Amino acid sequence: MNSGTMRGQPARTEQNGSSSMLNDMGRDVGYALRMLRHSPGFTIIAVLTIALGIGATTAIFSVVYATLLRPLPYPNPEQLVSIQDDLPGMGSDDVGMSPPEWRDLQRSGVFEHISPAFFDIDNLTGVSQPVLVRILAVAPNYFALLGIKPQLGSVFNADDPTAGFLLQVVISDGLWKRAFGSDPNVVGKTLQLDGDSYRIIGVMPPGFYVPGRTTDERNIEVWPAAGFFGTPFPDPPIRTFHFPAAIGRLKPGVTLAEAQSRVDALVASLKQQFPADYPAKSAWRVRLVPLKETMVGQVRRSLFLLLGGVGLVLLIGCVNVANLLLARASARGREMAIRQALGAARSRLTRQLLTESLFLSLLGGMLGLVVVFFTKGFLLRFVPDSVPRLNNITISWSVLLFAFTASLVAGVIFGLAPVLHAGRVNLAHVLKQEGRGSTGSGEQSRTRRILVVTEFALSLVLMIAASLLLRSFWDLLNVQLGFNPQKVMVVRTRLPYPNDPKTDIYGTISQQAPFFQEILRRVRTLPGVEQAALGNSTSIPLDHNQRDANLVPLILEGTPLYQAPLVNASIVTPEYFPLVGFTLLRGRLFTDLDDEKSPAAVVINEALAQTYWPHEDAIGKHLKLSPRSTSWATVVGIVANARTESLESTKVPQVYACMYQRREKHLAIFLRGNLDVAALHAQVRRQVQAVNPSLPVFQAETLNQAVSASLSVRRFSMEMVALFALTALLLAGLGIYGVISYIVNERTHEIGIQLALGAQHGKIVQMVVRQGLGLAIAGAAVGLVGALIVSHLMAGLLYGVRPTDPLTFIGVTTVLTAVALVACYFPARRAVRIDPIVALRYD
Repeated sequence: MNSGTMRGQPARTEQNGSSSMLNDMGRDVGYALRMLRHSPGFTIIAVLTIALGIGATTAIFSVVYATLLRPLPYPNPEQLVSIQDDLPGMGSDDVGMSPPEWRDLQRSGVFEHISPAFFDIDNLTGVSQPVLVRILAVAPNYFALLGIKPQLGSVFNADDPTAGFLLQVVISDGLWKRAFGSDPNVVGKTLQLDGDSYRIIGVMPPGFYVPGRTTDERNIEVWPAAGFFGTPFPDPPIRTFHFPAAIGRLKPGVTLAEAQSRVDALVASLKQQFPADYPAKSAWRVRLVPLKETMVGQVRRSLFLLLGGVGLVLLIGCVNVANLLLARASARGREMAIRQALGAARSRLTRQLLTESLFLSLLGGMLGLVVVFFTKGFLLRFVPDSVPRLNNITISWSVLLFAFTASLVAGVIFGLAPVLHAGRVNLAHVLKQEGRGSTGSGEQSRTRRILVVTEFALSLVLMIAASLLLRSFWDLLNVQLGFNPQKVMVVRTRLPYPNDPKTDIYGTISQQAPFFQEILRRVRTLPGVEQAALGNSTSIPLDHNQRDANLVPLILEGTPLYQAPLVNASIVTPEYFPLVGFTLLRGRLFTDLDDEKSPAAVVINEALAQTYWPHEDAIGKHLKLSPRSTSWATVVGIVANARTESLESTKVPQVYACMYQRREKHLAIFLRGNLDVAALHAQVRRQVQAVNPSLPVFQAETLNQAVSASLSVRRFSMEMVALFALTALLLAGLGIYGVISYIVNERTHEIGIQLALGAQHGKIVQMVVRQGLGLAIAGAAVGLVGALIVSHLMAGLLYGVRPTDPLTFIGVTTVLTAVALVACYFPARRAVRIDPIVALRYD
């Protein structure tokens, strides 16, 4: 009996200790609630400040997590890689892979599956109105590679040996609902793409997207499969025919480094076997890149900049709340001293203060989350479509965990100041003070000043970063484009690519030319149209990124094929140059005489001429735009450089071929004049379908819209950082105002004596303002150093402005200092209005 009691005693002791700790925690929380309820003004300001910081940080983190941190939604996503062919000797990256190389890599033993991923847009007919659908031509093993199953039907047989297209398709959930009304019996039905009939074998689940680089490549609607051998592909297969991209799944247990090493060995072997296809001077190599990296590479830097900026806002908010808590600690100094005198341990008081801080922070975090939850749809409107995985941005458990952690960290950060102050209270000094409060110690005053200097410095860093981005964005908006986008609209259509070239009614130049001419004749009759021209999709300025451009090998006369660089090529009708507003520098532009019966002619821009004929006249030089071309094209004209590829540079080599001499299926109809923007799309559709009812007409936009869309990611970064900077400016002003008000309160008695002795009001104001100006100068000194570091880190996001631009640094520092002076003015004005009689009695 006694032994049982002895064995049970430690358990009861441990249980009693846990119960005591829980009771203490409960009392701390209850006491914190009472104290916060008794100071509603302080509580509201502190909670709102933290809610602002936590809410903004959580919103940006949700974007960063969905885009950069969240694993791809496929089984074992770390095994998925993008396979990229580079030709560094020719200055070209990611040029595409040939079908024979695909087979070589499949047999290498490195990959479980490899699939090409050939993005295109096809004409969907057999429905009420011809429409365009985004397709991804893949190998039969594509869905096995991703490890995704359909919601209806099946996917392709991964081992299907068919050489050309399988004439089977898998469709997206969106197309199933839109075109087939969610028909559960859709499997087995026929889909007409570019005049070819495909049997639907499966429907992918809702929310499924492919790991593409652009918005269109991610939102695929139809997946046809092919073996990439035989019609319509070159047969026998050749190593100079490339499809744009391929993805692979590494075999289990094979690391990326090991896979890269084995692929390098295969590449070296292929170079020896096929020296004509892989000449040494091209320096051909194959890179394996984690698949997720290919999706997020363009926006990674911008998103981390935003996360850093919003983190500064949260830190500034923490500093502000710390200042509020220090001011409150002064008023509670006597309370804390009395509790210590009655036997309360310092650890107990520390826990109480931290409990209050954490409670404030958690309240602010919950409020911030509520605001983010209800405003998520509104906030997503500011995120550009080019940000990958946009549909994955949700308030997930990971985001909630981040918000909770951020709240706890924030609570500890701003709770440290009053905790450290409470630990250093001079018990005898405080208890001897008369009155109900304490005016605070010199050490506490120094702490508050240090916090304000820190806040000022962080605000300066954020404001300088925002100003640099704003100046950069403004410079981009005001650059000379080299073309005239005003009063120009573009409407697109597309000619079909049937699998059997014999059935293609637009398979030759002579078949296409009458169609082009008839379209131009018809659209010129539309109301308000003054000029009309045709081009391919690449000819639309600023409407595509480098990867989507029509890159072709530039084969110069007398230069080996393996030294041919890839350049941007556009195919246009003669009316294109005057309509878009290009300036002819030398030679001539295309005319109606440049047809398939006349010698091939090309127009180049000045950048291409200076790059490849720097000391010669490029007019009359010969070049080819395809290794399969049997004749040379002559350079007949040179146009001025224009910002057609990006607003950042005009010096991108460009070549233009005549549409009556070179086949093209992706068409852009350019119209200039006083146009009815709302009605034009329907008007052009009627004219195009009057010539061929099976052609879709889509994506009407102005050139000004194309220019604006090219800046979407920059605009998003600039707007968000500017918003954070304005918030930081407001918080910094409030912080300085709070400290100077506190200083005035501390020195009320001293100010009263000076006023009673006849001190001038100006002297009092000068004394108060000097205090705030000193804090601002100290903060500016620290902030300028931090801004120099941050501005160099973001140099890649800037255009037309140096990271150390003196005008920006001086201007922002001046503005922030002026705000500090304004924040000092109100306490100074209150100081000179102090009644000396009242002040002399103040203690």
